[in-house]
Amino acid sequence: MDGKKIPAKMLSLDPYSTWLGIEILSVEIGYVRLGMTIRPEMLNSMGKAHGGITYSLADTAFGFSSNTHGKFAVSIETSINHIEALEEGDYITAECTLDKTKTKVGFNIVEIKKGNELVALFKGVVYRTNKDWK
Repeated sequence: MDGKKIPAKMLSLDPYSTWLGIEILSVEIGYVRLGMTIRPEMLNSMGKAHGGITYSLADTAFGFSSNTHGKFAVSIETSINHIEALEEGDYITAECTLDKTKTKVGFNIVEIKKGNELVALFKGVVYRTNKDWK
């Protein structure tokens, strides 16, 4: 399967990312840029976006970009740094800015932004299996 088509297929099979309202903005091999809007049901008890929302967008970008190489890729380690709080109505993007592969292990950095402002930084390590996307 053409690696550039894999993120759309993954999104079509992912009810959680669909519920989040994630949209694919750009795809290249080893690169994905996604976007979404913070909705009221995504807020925490302090009226800010729940950290899991930002994490979910970044994790989805990580997964989509890792799989563009054509092999099923699974996460083996991730972390996130939250830099700025987000509000209802904020539109955020997640962009995979690094995709480095060493044998079957890949390393990724995802920047989460509101406009041009960096609001979170995500790091992920992925394992690429031998199974091809079809």
